[in-house]
Amino acid sequence: MWQSSPPGSIYDYIRVASFSLGPDGRIAHWSERAAELLGLTARQAIGKDPVEAFVPPELRDLGHRKVAEILDGREWVGLVPYRNPDSPRGYGLAEIYVMPAAAELGQRSALCVAVDVGALRRLETDLAASQAVFGQSPLGFFFCGTDLRMLRVNERFATVFGRPADAYRGMLPEDLLPRGEADRLSTAIRQVLETGQTVTDLSLVGTVPTGPERRRWSISLYRLHSGSGRPIGVAGLAADVTGRRRAELEAAGVRRNLALLNEAGARIGTSLDLETTARELLDVAVPQFCDLASVDLYQDLLTGDERPPGAADGSAELRRVAFSSAVSDGPLALFDRCRVERPEDALNGTRKPIQVGEVHRYPFNSPCAHALRTAQARVVAGRDGTEPELGAAVPQSTLVVPMVARDVVVGLAQFSRTKGSEPFGERDTALAVELAARAAVCIDNARLYRREHERALILQRSLLPPGDPEAAGLDIACRYLPGNTATEVGGDWFDVIELPGHRTALVVGDVMGRGLRAAVAMGELRTAVRTLALLDLEPAEVLSALDEIARGLGAPGGSRAGARSAAPRGSRSPHGGGTHSDGPSDLSEVYLATCVYAVYDPVTRRCTFANAGHLPPVMVAPGRPAELVEVAPGMPLGVGGEPFEETEIELPDGALLALYTDGLVESRDHALDEGLAAFRTALSDRAAAAAVLGRPEGSLEDVCDHVLTRLNTQHGEDDIALLMARVQGLPAGSVGDWRLPSEPRSVGRARELACEQLRTWGLEALVDTTELLVSELVTNALRYGEGEIRLRLLLDRTLVCEVWDGGLVQPRRRRARDTDEGGRGLQLVGLLSASWGSRRTPRGKTVWFELALPSGEAAGPGEVEALLSLF
Repeated sequence: MWQSSPPGSIYDYIRVASFSLGPDGRIAHWSERAAELLGLTARQAIGKDPVEAFVPPELRDLGHRKVAEILDGREWVGLVPYRNPDSPRGYGLAEIYVMPAAAELGQRSALCVAVDVGALRRLETDLAASQAVFGQSPLGFFFCGTDLRMLRVNERFATVFGRPADAYRGMLPEDLLPRGEADRLSTAIRQVLETGQTVTDLSLVGTVPTGPERRRWSISLYRLHSGSGRPIGVAGLAADVTGRRRAELEAAGVRRNLALLNEAGARIGTSLDLETTARELLDVAVPQFCDLASVDLYQDLLTGDERPPGAADGSAELRRVAFSSAVSDGPLALFDRCRVERPEDALNGTRKPIQVGEVHRYPFNSPCAHALRTAQARVVAGRDGTEPELGAAVPQSTLVVPMVARDVVVGLAQFSRTKGSEPFGERDTALAVELAARAAVCIDNARLYRREHERALILQRSLLPPGDPEAAGLDIACRYLPGNTATEVGGDWFDVIELPGHRTALVVGDVMGRGLRAAVAMGELRTAVRTLALLDLEPAEVLSALDEIARGLGAPGGSRAGARSAAPRGSRSPHGGGTHSDGPSDLSEVYLATCVYAVYDPVTRRCTFANAGHLPPVMVAPGRPAELVEVAPGMPLGVGGEPFEETEIELPDGALLALYTDGLVESRDHALDEGLAAFRTALSDRAAAAAVLGRPEGSLEDVCDHVLTRLNTQHGEDDIALLMARVQGLPAGSVGDWRLPSEPRSVGRARELACEQLRTWGLEALVDTTELLVSELVTNALRYGEGEIRLRLLLDRTLVCEVWDGGLVQPRRRRARDTDEGGRGLQLVGLLSASWGSRRTPRGKTVWFELALPSGEAAGPGEVEALLSLF
């Protein structure tokens, strides 16, 4: 084919020179290449003897002989030295090929072709080096022409693509790769031919004849040029990067899994709620890890049982607590294909998916039951996708993962991937197990917290009085707010204790410390207060005895002697400041407490206070602002060494008395005085005043709510206890009070007064019993007491009869023998009354009994039965 452009061939690299010899042995023709190679112009060479022209003198004889042989018609090839001024030796070597030829008249002539030996040797070296690189390179080389057909490939390329090296000659890209990948390679080759810009790391995917595995190759392309610069094809380097790509994918998977675990650590377990923790697990897993997921927990574990029956074999009931899907709006029936079919589903011929909150079981031989039984995760393959339901959302691979916490299976997590997603592998299984384990620990912690929380609530509620305590002559309202809303237990307490004579003890205390230990200490002190109150001691005596008990509780073994010896070791502030303890732990600190104990008598309208380091009560009299009750502060319980003083004040009807703990008025945000002022203001404003004055628009419960709303009770720094009492007092018509001389006829007079008063109150049903018991008590007062006798009847929710005298000897009940003529009076009192007792007074003692009203539920036994029981 004729071309107008300069030829591009091997001659461009070796630059062949030609000239001819005439019949006379002289140069007849001289080419330009010969002039460049030998350094002689045509004018200098034509007509000259070639031997004389460029052969060194010492070799000219040999040169003449060779020329003569050539002219005789012999071919000759050999090395001929020639003068070369550019060579360091002054001459060079040319390989000359001489071919005999015939002149126009038939004479002998010769055609000579000359090549510089140095250029040939360089070309041979370059070819050898190229062959070595091409044949021995670890990379696959290929050459293709401008028509995109393969010209040559090396053995490495043949190995990479799985065919013999000779089989590639003349192949096109579509003969090696799938259609789409072949088009990409063809486009890249054409682009390199046209622009000359290299293409690096072109990724191609396909298969090789030796196996069905998909391979991935990286191709780099660059354009080839001839010596004259003309593009003659494209060279390429090919490397099989399937392993590298697999490693990159694995590394990316590891990074993704680590990121997922990091996210799980941050998001799972933020709440101590079981359902919330399960939802947090699914929020992490869907859609980053799977397309559908669910969490089932053992039903009995949710209700508080340690280990449900059937948990060992996986047959126990489970409850679906969470479900999440990235491919559907709700649960899918195919997602739960290994559950137990419900009878109604079998009758209807349908399968309904498990809904969140539904209780269900898994069959014994199902993968889910097996996972629960063995605590081992399993991969369950999906179905063939022929189901009509949401064809693209049919799970093709499901991971069934038991949720194990502290070697106990608490539930089951299921993760599913639908069509189009990669099936689960070993690394996915390990990740799912880790996610489930983290969630299981959090769920178990939440379960344990829920159990302990319920126990703490039971303890706390058992230590506090009922929600609506009742007292004679008092309207009671109370509130308790724990500082820690998570546990709802603390060291604050309040109590309302009914005392003989329709009196009421109001108690508010605060154990220093928080949490369950403070609650236990509070329970012990509250029990001690109730026990001491039933002895009907004076308020100061109650606190003194309680102080001794608190010191004994704080000492090792609970001994009072130990408490006394331990007390001087450190100095404590009235509010329980730090001490210098000799040991690593000082349990007496736990039992430091403040307390205010008040006894209200509804007959006299007087209230007696004793204070052990507690904040003073607040009183709101009708028509007046709230004010603090001035009571002696005293030392906290458990300090010891200081007596307690009593303060007695008169409370008018309609007055409001408020006892509280420091959590209500004390905070880091303001001083204690500011909190007390805010508390008094809240009690004195319009809403509270309306309630205090008994207006219909207010109630004592409203006052409590109003105070807690106005004050900052959400700071969570300390527990809050608030006890409010509105003073009503017993009306004068509900009290019968008489004084009798210490003489025998007072017994009859006492019976007459009591019977007359009962008839006035309309309690004829109690006349006989009261007459008998009054006679017994007045007789004992005459026989064993001293001084004037006082008889008092009190009517409220029960009937109370009190007999006062000046004697100090307390009555003692004993069992009379059959032959004894006396000693049965107090037995009779105990049998016929609802309760009875005695207490000391400043000037003697009081013996009392209580009878339930006819409409009451606790009526005493009949008189006849009681009398017969004595014999």
